[in-house]
Amino acid sequence: MKHIISKEHLSLGEVKAILDNRRKVELSPEAVAAIEKCRGYLDTKMKDPEKPLYGITTGFGSLCNVTILADELSQLQHNLVMSHACGAGETVRPDIVRLMLLLKAQSLSYGHSGVQVVTVQRLLDMFNNDILPIVYQQGSLGASGDLAPLAHLSLPLIGMGEVLYKGKVRPSAEVWKEFGWEPITLQSKEGLALLNGTQFMSAHAVWSLLQCHRLSEWADKIGALSLEAYDGRIEPFLPLTHQLRPHRGQIETGERFCRLLEGSGLIHMNKEHIQDPYSFRCIPQVHGAVKDNIYYVESVIENEINSATDNPNIFPEEDMIISAGNFHGEPIAIPMDALAIAMSELANISERRIYRLISGQRELPRFLVANPGLNSGFMIPQYTAASIVSQNKGLCWPASVDSIPSSQGQEDHVSMGANAATKLVRVVDNCEKVLAIELLNAAQALDFRHELSGRRSSDVLEEIFSDFRKVVPFIRDDVYMHPLIEASITFIR
Repeated sequence: MKHIISKEHLSLGEVKAILDNRRKVELSPEAVAAIEKCRGYLDTKMKDPEKPLYGITTGFGSLCNVTILADELSQLQHNLVMSHACGAGETVRPDIVRLMLLLKAQSLSYGHSGVQVVTVQRLLDMFNNDILPIVYQQGSLGASGDLAPLAHLSLPLIGMGEVLYKGKVRPSAEVWKEFGWEPITLQSKEGLALLNGTQFMSAHAVWSLLQCHRLSEWADKIGALSLEAYDGRIEPFLPLTHQLRPHRGQIETGERFCRLLEGSGLIHMNKEHIQDPYSFRCIPQVHGAVKDNIYYVESVIENEINSATDNPNIFPEEDMIISAGNFHGEPIAIPMDALAIAMSELANISERRIYRLISGQRELPRFLVANPGLNSGFMIPQYTAASIVSQNKGLCWPASVDSIPSSQGQEDHVSMGANAATKLVRVVDNCEKVLAIELLNAAQALDFRHELSGRRSSDVLEEIFSDFRKVVPFIRDDVYMHPLIEASITFIR
């Protein structure tokens, strides 16, 4: 089954289906027509030498007043891509580069960018054949588009740069020869269309959102297992309380826990304790706030990936070429910072539940081993979780509050959304690790709770527990713990 790029709304769910099912992607006839119409209009417009067009017949940034001769316009675009490939640091993970290719093609398909059809098609050829440009994490200010990373994404189009193909990093020119592809000769405006845009930021945001939905779901399941293992109470999850404060995420979390705990023989035991600590009692409020933030950021990012974000914008029907600022990352930079904070909190409350499980409370043995002292048991996984949570707090300083002027002051306010994007991915990865450590502890504690009570949890939670025990055993005496943490991460992934 193929995915057809058109003006139809591209949802996060559709993106997930494209990636998960390795769908091929192609342009719709309507998209091809829109691209060709815009390119034809631009070619006609350029026949009037008296009207300079930014980035088309002029230089870029603070060089916008320098006019370029007609026979140099193709070289101008070639030079732009080549000279802007100034990325540094670690390479972007392949899954995100694939998203960058898809989202760049989507953005150029609307017929407001002035590119050739062959240029967009080559982006899709790379996507469909899993030929992934080598892109670097550092270099974008998230304002005049993601210039440096999108330049690296675009280098293979002109036969330059490196690509990851069949597990090996190779010069793109070598791979092009194998496919019988010729480098594309960029026409006026094309280099600018490729480099101006928010696809580096938005690809990171899309990848993160897909993980956030998964981790939010796991946080509820793991939190429910911890609640059972800790001998927690059901009352904080009942709907009456949440009707008094009807935040969507809070209500959904309460309902979800009630479903997860339905039929449990543990949750309805007589409890000696009247209340649970906040890390258990306030799960609906905290997990719910995270859900609400995910929903909000998803709505913003879906809007972004269905937009043309390069500059200038070309309007053939209106006979206008407008130089504006759709490349500026602020609309998504602030939400990405907020999402990082939300996911950090999901990890934060998870670590507090880990601490409670190993603290020797409610008849559970200290550090969740039968013979503490000789055995450290689950003492140090909590240290690991705490260190990761602390790192998240540092990463959550909002990148979007910073701005450093560039291009001799022409670009005097930038979003730093690219830094928000890369930090968000790190926070999401860290959240996954902490939740995996909680699962490791919750399963160990639930084994003890089974033995103490002679009762079982719900069928749903017992199935999760049983599946987990197939990959991570009950720990009787000290063992090498790192592989167990890795196995737990793999389990929830």
